[in-house]
Amino acid sequence: MQRVRTIALAVGVAGLAACAADGTGPGGGAPTLSGDVQPILTGNCASSGCHGGAVPAQSLSLVAGQTFANTVNVASNELASMDRIEPSQPDQSYLVRKIEGTQAVAGGSGSRMPPGG
Repeated sequence: MQRVRTIALAVGVAGLAACAADGTGPGGGAPTLSGDVQPILTGNCASSGCHGGAVPAQSLSLVAGQTFANTVNVASNELASMDRIEPSQPDQSYLVRKIEGTQAVAGGSGSRMPPGG
C-alpha cells in the first residue's frame, strides 16, 4: 500500500515526493515523473481503451508528455471538488484515492484503479 501511495504522490509532485521510505527513487536519487513514475503509468495505465489513445477514459491521458498537465491541480471528473493530484497532499489527491480504492469515502465514484490490481 505504501508503494502505491508514494507512486501516486510522486506523479503529483513530479519528483519531489518519495518513492521509497528514505525519499529516493529506484536509482538512489530523487524520483522523477519521467524516469520513475511514467514507466509505471505507461505499462499499466496509458494504453488505448484506458488512459491513452484518442479518447482516454475520464478524459485523463497518462501518455508520456501529457501526464503532469492532466493530473496536477486538475479537478477530477468523478469528484470535481478534489484535484486528481494535489501536490504534497496525497490524502487530498483523487488519483491516490482511486489507486487505494478509497474514492467512495471521499464522495467519489467508479472502480479502483488499475482494474484487476
